[in-house]
Amino acid sequence: MGFKRLDPEDFLVSADSVSQTVWSSNLVELSSFHTSSAQRVASISGDYYLAVYDQNVSNANSSVQFDIAYGDKTSGGAVYFNDAVPGKSTTSTIYGQYRSLVLEDENADFTYGTSGASSTDCSGSISFGSSFSPGYFYAMSIERARYKEKLLPGTLSLTLQGATGNPITLTDNSNDVTVPTYFGTQRAYQIVRQGANPGSSDGINSGFTNSGSYGLFLPDTGLMLFNGAALDKPAGVPTAANPDIGIGLGTVRTLDADENNNSKFFQALVRGSSFKLNCEETLSSDFVFVRARNAEFNYSENPSFIQGSTGEVYWSSYINQPQTYITTVGLYNDQNDLLAVAKLSKPLLKDFTKEALVRVKLDF
Repeated sequence: MGFKRLDPEDFLVSADSVSQTVWSSNLVELSSFHTSSAQRVASISGDYYLAVYDQNVSNANSSVQFDIAYGDKTSGGAVYFNDAVPGKSTTSTIYGQYRSLVLEDENADFTYGTSGASSTDCSGSISFGSSFSPGYFYAMSIERARYKEKLLPGTLSLTLQGATGNPITLTDNSNDVTVPTYFGTQRAYQIVRQGANPGSSDGINSGFTNSGSYGLFLPDTGLMLFNGAALDKPAGVPTAANPDIGIGLGTVRTLDADENNNSKFFQALVRGSSFKLNCEETLSSDFVFVRARNAEFNYSENPSFIQGSTGEVYWSSYINQPQTYITTVGLYNDQNDLLAVAKLSKPLLKDFTKEALVRVKLDF
């Protein structure tokens, strides 16, 4: 065993971006959606959101993939916490929670982009997507362990279908815009009808409805907010003359009444049965270059190399022409504490005619 002090130029820090599917078991497409009756009925959390699993919850390998929540500025679609205090319910709590998280302003409202497109009917020109704020949304929050650092823009492909058929596939418009919208330091893209490729709209009025886009895609927080007014539009096939297409979701905003809107969105997921999404993670690596020059590490303290009684080289031919094999690289600090060990895939022959360069990679 020999020691050598490393120089500053022997160290290098690198960062690589790695993407992979969001779903458990590395599924590219999530096509099966399940909820837990215990969470919906026996737990108070079911009044606020639905946890969606990749498998039946009776399966020990099932795990939560994302949560669905319905938020309403008016408190519609849910029973009041207290009849003596009208206007306060689980839906208004959800709306306020995401407003604080995303907009960072309790007096602001969610608006859903502008397409810059227009269409003309018998009554004149109709503008599409002009900062429409419906006051209610469906939130989809990806499980934190699933999306790691952030979601990857351009990979969203979500199919939703209402009770009357005519599904639509949604994506984010990251390929259609140069600069995303920002809420503080948080990026946001518009959710639009998918064109030929994920990350781009279908080209018909930029994939918007006359109530704006279908929602907001926030990759840095693993969050999607779906425009309820756009999804409530009648189902159909979008055309240039009639791009105002939804899925007929049927949101009901009755005050002080449990309308179970979360389940309506969940059923649209089940009917669509296709959800693709990738995440992105930056992996930092420390590279350590360990150099063994021609005159270094040619002798060993191994008992097979040196006679224990005299300390002489066991084979006389090794005095001037030694041969050793490098098998392990250990990294020590200045206090001589062993911090890391790197094993070579096979022994590396070393003598006076050879130099070795071993690259050690530390990921974190």
